Amino acid sequence: DTRYRQREVDLLANPDSRRVFDIRIKAIAALRRQLVSEDFVEVDTPILQPQAGGALARPFMTHANALDIDLSLRIAPELYLKRLVVGGYERVFEIARNFRNEGVDTRHSPEFTALEAYRAFGDVTDGMDLTERLIVEAARTVADELTFTVGERAIDLTPPWPRRSLLDWLEEIVGHRLHPSDPVDAVRSVCTEHGVEFLPEWGSGKLIFELYDTILLPTVVDPVFVCGFPVAVSPLARRTSNDPTLADRFELAIDAKEFANGYSELNIPEEQQERFRGEAEAVARGDLEAHPADLAFVRALEYGLPPTSGIGIGVDRLIMLLGGVEAIRDVILFPMMRPEAHS
Repeated sequence: DTRYRQREVDLLANPDSRRVFDIRIKAIAALRRQLVSEDFVEVDTPILQPQAGGALARPFMTHANALDIDLSLRIAPELYLKRLVVGGYERVFEIARNFRNEGVDTRHSPEFTALEAYRAFGDVTDGMDLTERLIVEAARTVADELTFTVGERAIDLTPPWPRRSLLDWLEEIVGHRLHPSDPVDAVRSVCTEHGVEFLPEWGSGKLIFELYDTILLPTVVDPVFVCGFPVAVSPLARRTSNDPTLADRFELAIDAKEFANGYSELNIPEEQQERFRGEAEAVARGDLEAHPADLAFVRALEYGLPPTSGIGIGVDRLIMLLGGVEAIRDVILFPMMRPEAHS
């Protein structure tokens, strides 16, 4: 704890801490440089928002005295970035501090850094390509190699990275095909069989995601793009052309963690409003992580969002990998801590 509370002393006394943060500085500069070289422009979007959107997470709340309104700290910059694409900035990115009022462990911090980038006239495949280029460039910049060791695990970032269907991979693990259209009781029984906990209000799509998160993700070591997630857990993503229950979405998994998320963006205002309506019903049922209805975003879509590719990369987890450390607090200069106990 003393290392985290007095980081200035830690940096003076511990050369390995300084090494990790030097890696962080170089990696973020490399990510920024690569995006600028591909004609993306860096922008700033609000941290204080009328309602937090762009992800499924529980926000921190605060109050603006001057306006006498409640505000959320952002959980993601996504909706504002897509509004900028509507406004004619066809390639935008932000390296942003986000805030989620959730658990703290070796992989999660309530305050964390993410990179989000949006490209007009792109799709989910373009998003995977860009994600791979960015991470490989950051790795080569900080280490001039693509093999890293975390704990006793050697992780090889050499491209190209495999792209696997979520439902196909899950079928290999559980022994039979699952689909978001399956009866919920059937998917619950698979969850129970594999020790996956669930809430009674979850539908088949959410249950399939929990199976992925609990029994598939922990098996991953080297990078793999997992593709085709249920629409039920992808409220801002476009449906696939051949299955309306699945979204054109990927997650990048490395070392049993989600490193990136991206999709072909939903750009149909009527469908987005309907999805928001479904999320609002989930909120009414007590789901604290459901996506709020953002009418300003729906209005922006009515002006016309071109086909767009969007990605988000967890910067802190990337630095954990490049620095060979196991805990997210070791890559955040001043991580959130409990107050010190004073005798």
